[in-house]
Amino acid sequence: MREKLKHFLYQYRHSWILAYFLIYIPWFAYLEQTVTRRFHVIHMAVDDYIPFVEIFIIPYLMWFGYVAIAIAYFFFKNVQDYYKLCIFLFVGMTIFLVISTVYPHGHYLRPRVFERDNIFISMVQGLYMVDTPTNLFPSIHVYNSIGVHLAVMHSEQLKEKKWIRRGSFLLMSSIVASTMLLKQHSVFDVITACLLAVVMYSLVYALDYQPSRKRVYERRRRERVPGQ
Repeated sequence: MREKLKHFLYQYRHSWILAYFLIYIPWFAYLEQTVTRRFHVIHMAVDDYIPFVEIFIIPYLMWFGYVAIAIAYFFFKNVQDYYKLCIFLFVGMTIFLVISTVYPHGHYLRPRVFERDNIFISMVQGLYMVDTPTNLFPSIHVYNSIGVHLAVMHSEQLKEKKWIRRGSFLLMSSIVASTMLLKQHSVFDVITACLLAVVMYSLVYALDYQPSRKRVYERRRRERVPGQ
């Protein structure tokens, strides 16, 4: 029994990085409790033209499963991809926490009165009760969704799974749209999340492009030179 336990712990020793949530969750909870009234207002003119569409609560909530399933999949299938995904997510989430700590912010975009009454409205009301309209940029919903999709697109195991890759793109896109259509985030939050994702992509994934391009160049060079 002891040997099996040791083998299990050794096989899945890469789980250590998930201890990050022991830092993130208390820190985020602290911000949610302290940043309530006195904050810098986030707003862009385009926010006023975006309608409220309650049905987008579905992809918004699917985000939790989207991120969790991706982490679990790469945890068991590919440790290198797992580490890349976690680094991408956790670095961005830490930057979000630091920004929210030094620059308290929020918005007043949420509708005061709902014009309709349905199951989706009830779900949105429940969301509004547990999630304050503060600590917004860069949007973690947007940033993490982009991170998960990048991990899917760079996965060798999923390279031929076109339905997964396309489904991931559709889900990512709908989650990004949901943050604005539910009035959870300003367009500013989405833009900053995308910009941060571009920076992190260049650090986590784009560096792999140079070695792969070099290998292709070397292979083509050998093909052009007989006898090598």
